[in-house]
Amino acid sequence: MNAVVIERLVKRFGTFTAVDDISLTVARGEIFGFLGPNGAGKSTTIRMLCGLLTPTSGRASVGGFDVATQPEEIKRSIGYMSQKFSLYDDLMVEENIDFFAGIYGVPAERREKRKEYVLWLAGLHDRRRAMTGELAGGWKQRLALGCAIVHEPPILFLDEPTSGVDPIARRSFWDLIYQLSAAGHTVFVSTHYMDEAEYCHRLALMYRGRIVALGSPAELKSSLTSHHLFELESTDALESMRALEGRSGILDVAVFGGGLHVAVDDERTGGARIRGLLEGAGIEVHRLEAIEPSMEDVFVARIEQEERSAG
Repeated sequence: MNAVVIERLVKRFGTFTAVDDISLTVARGEIFGFLGPNGAGKSTTIRMLCGLLTPTSGRASVGGFDVATQPEEIKRSIGYMSQKFSLYDDLMVEENIDFFAGIYGVPAERREKRKEYVLWLAGLHDRRRAMTGELAGGWKQRLALGCAIVHEPPILFLDEPTSGVDPIARRSFWDLIYQLSAAGHTVFVSTHYMDEAEYCHRLALMYRGRIVALGSPAELKSSLTSHHLFELESTDALESMRALEGRSGILDVAVFGGGLHVAVDDERTGGARIRGLLEGAGIEVHRLEAIEPSMEDVFVARIEQEERSAG
């Protein structure tokens, strides 16, 4: 049985459709990523799956429980962590753990053992009596994750859990997610950081409430069969974009770091085509190299495809 099943799920707020007819499944033990910009519908979907919002139409089940008719059963069988970490700053570290153990109904005889596990997971044994509000963002994040699993839930929902923390803390946090997956937990995680997509077993790309792509990172990158990418560094990125956009053979031009990613329809002639257009505009090319697409390239291509279809 799958851990999560979603069938044609819709959520409307008045005339606004936040989640628009989405379907997917998540296998047990899988790290499933929900990737997309803010406002794409990721958090609304997760709140429905956690039993916090009732769907407008469609159906979904989590751990075999229906989100519309069995929300209380779902709440008892999942862990949930929001981007605000859900901690109480005016409590000590171990007091937060005790509080969530009580809220989640951890049996009294297991609470001490579970508290020690959370302290070990978060790396906070030596700071167990520190005030939570004094912790740096990365440590708060690890503590919040520990509190979300103090009751040993089989399914864990993480809603933008790495928002606002530094890259080193983000990578360390993903190490913890891998540990949980290896131990049998199903992890459903949303993020707007494109690089984090590479850490997921499978993912859905969300845009304006819809799933625009679904699969493993490798599958999604290999799906860009019509896009051949070049990384470009030139004397003027903005003028380079103007010189390339809309020209024959050029499919897309996007800013990437300090340079550009240029998608062409023919890899054999694309490099020469780019150089010719830039030289004709008086722009000097510092570097032009064929590259494999990143998840950001995949996402941009899918969004543009959606915009063209809508238009």
